Amino acid sequence: MYLIAGLGNPTKEYEKTRHNVGFDTIDVLADKLGISVTEKKHKALCGKGMIGFEKVLLLKPQTFMNLSGESIRDAADFYKIDPEQIIVIYDDISLAVGQLRVRGKGSAGGHNGIKNIIAHLGTQEFPRVKVGVGAKPDRMDLADYVLSRFSQTDRGVMEDAFKDAADAVEMIILDGTAAAMNRYNGKKPV
Repeated sequence: MYLIAGLGNPTKEYEKTRHNVGFDTIDVLADKLGISVTEKKHKALCGKGMIGFEKVLLLKPQTFMNLSGESIRDAADFYKIDPEQIIVIYDDISLAVGQLRVRGKGSAGGHNGIKNIIAHLGTQEFPRVKVGVGAKPDRMDLADYVLSRFSQTDRGVMEDAFKDAADAVEMIILDGTAAAMNRYNGKKPV
C-alpha cells in the first residue's frame, strides 16, 4: 500500500493558496481515480483506491501544515506503510510557478511541513513531488506569500501543474521514482 499525502492547511480561509497545492493535487488525483477523500481518520481527510494493482491511501492532513507529520505517522503506523512508500506533495518557492521536481529523498529545504514529517518518520527517505509556486517577492513576509493566492494567469498554469503532479505520483508507483524524475524534472510549465 502507498500513502499519498498532499500538504496544506484546512478550512476555507486557506483554499487555493500557494501552501495548499498539495491538497489541490490530491483533489485532482482523487477525481481522476474516482476516490472520495472524505473519511475523517488519522487527523486527516482520506480515501482509499487503486493505482494499477497497488492499493493507495490519499491523505489531506487536517493538522495544519507545520504538524503534517502527526497525521502521516498515524496513518503509516496504522497501515504499516514504510517511508519509501509514502509520497508527499507540497509547495516549493524555489521552483517557478507550475514547475515540478520529483525526488526520492532529501532534506526539508526549509519547509516546515516536511521538517515535521522527517521528525515524525525519523527519516528523509520518502519520495516527494514538489510543486513550484514561484519565488517570494522582495520585502514580502514568507508566511504572507505562501498563504496568498495565485493571479488568474498563474492559477491556470497551476491547474495544469496539478494534473502533471498527479500523473507524476502515478508514475512513481507504476514505474518508479527515477522514471518520474526523468519525465517531470526540468519540464517547463506551459
